[in-house]
Amino acid sequence: MILFASNGLNIALTLGLLVIFIGLARFINKSMRKNIEEVKKGILLLYLVLFLVLVFFVGLSLWFFNMDLIQIIQDGIEGFVALIIENLSALVGSVVTIFVAAVLLKLIGILVIKASQKAGPAQKRVKTIMKLVKSISRYTIYLVVALIILALWGINVLPALAGLGILGLVVGLGAQSLIKDFISGFFIIFEHHFDVGDIIEVNGYKGEVVDIGLKTTKMKNWKQDIKIIANGSISELINYSNTQSVAIIEFGIAYKEDIQKTIDILNIELPKYMEKFPDILEVPVVLGVTELASSSVNIKVLIRTNTEKHYGVERGMRQVIKEILDKNNIEIPFPQVVVHKPVSE
Repeated sequence: MILFASNGLNIALTLGLLVIFIGLARFINKSMRKNIEEVKKGILLLYLVLFLVLVFFVGLSLWFFNMDLIQIIQDGIEGFVALIIENLSALVGSVVTIFVAAVLLKLIGILVIKASQKAGPAQKRVKTIMKLVKSISRYTIYLVVALIILALWGINVLPALAGLGILGLVVGLGAQSLIKDFISGFFIIFEHHFDVGDIIEVNGYKGEVVDIGLKTTKMKNWKQDIKIIANGSISELINYSNTQSVAIIEFGIAYKEDIQKTIDILNIELPKYMEKFPDILEVPVVLGVTELASSSVNIKVLIRTNTEKHYGVERGMRQVIKEILDKNNIEIPFPQVVVHKPVSE
């Protein structure tokens, strides 16, 4: 009879929870069509109802089996207090260890931020090294804290340390590519191949370095795509941030135009536009004729710019050169086909 009643209670509990879930699911589905606030209210209501249902059925079960809830709570509290008193020293030591570790991590984070924000010629270099220091310090502190807490609770950590040594040997034999990545990352950082914020090209992929680790390097291209490259796979590298960039503009004029006059006009007019393009570092240089093409005389202009700013300068200066040539009635030719029709006798 008791078994039958217990099964009936379980069935009723299951059906009740199922009905509640279906009702609340419909409510939340309708609320999601309205706004986010209604969704939050629905989720909070779901947790509240589930908690009340749990409390109700736990109390009902204890009443059904004639169990003294107050005595159970008292026994639990007494056992918990006895456990705390018995292990008070280990508990206090663990809390102090965690607190000291948290303070150390906070101080390291503050030092890293301060050092990274300090202006100077080596700011990117300092920022890169500080990120590495923060990462290594964090994992080292985690490991030390774990070992100290285990020792405080009476666990012998010497076998664990020996096991770490054996594990390191196994990993060293079986993860050669991982070790290769770590070694490559170490030399990349300390030999100053590139820093966070540099524009580099690795194995044909060009972008800005957003993060450097011992194992991987993260790059972001102009489309904001993030590419993660293993440091051990970096075989070809070009760092565009170590030097200034050069904007190259090539255009053609008609064969009938005066070449020297065109060059002189450009030498006079182009420097006037330097204020419009703050990334230009030096006065534009008109190299002169670079090609005698089929329908034009091609002239090249070089402009030295800040790193990786030559793309925008090229676009803007092409428009400027077109306006200068139009203003001075200098023709920019386009391919033409001349057909000679034979004269019939």
